[in-house]
Amino acid sequence: MDIAAFIERSDYFRGVSASNRKLLAEICIPKNLVKKEALFYEGDEGNAFYLLASGAVGLYKGVDNGREVVIKIIQPVEPFAEVVLFERSTYPVTAIAIKDTLLFVIPKKQFLSLLDNEHFRNDFITMLMMKQRYLAERIKFLTVHDVEERFFIFLREHFGTNLKLQLNLSKKDIAAAIGATPETYSRLITRLSKENRISITGKILTINSQVNK
Repeated sequence: MDIAAFIERSDYFRGVSASNRKLLAEICIPKNLVKKEALFYEGDEGNAFYLLASGAVGLYKGVDNGREVVIKIIQPVEPFAEVVLFERSTYPVTAIAIKDTLLFVIPKKQFLSLLDNEHFRNDFITMLMMKQRYLAERIKFLTVHDVEERFFIFLREHFGTNLKLQLNLSKKDIAAAIGATPETYSRLITRLSKENRISITGKILTINSQVNK
């Protein structure tokens, strides 16, 4: 894989010059993960951040009562865990591969040396501000909406407005994504099915039209 060309596809590094992309590519270390393999755990020492090449990675945050909430599902060309560069020395979340995954490890020490380039540094700070806004919106999502609202918002965000969806996440991952326990999620699905608002056959979830008023 041409790592420099791949880096250019990421919004995170899009404004970086070709010469700086080449320097960044030189410090990237490819790493493969199999499905359900952990990349790091909440509280681990943060000595690198990452750029996803293929697959998907879930970022999980421990909350009260031993629950975990999905903060974000990382998609290809997205960076993650860059918080360890400046704000803290440990990872604030757990990262687990949702499917077989290829990513690039970007060592913290080597990356910080690249920030001596002012243009590179300014682009990076802009991206950090965008991610801070995302996290603030995520907190609002979990506190303002009830579990049913969060469920349908999640479906729209991840699958669009289609009424027939191919569920590619486990029940546990969907429950975590909407800030619910697996038991609460199961009760929600049972109730919505009894009310004839949804139906599930295997991995296919069908939303009745009256839901999308």
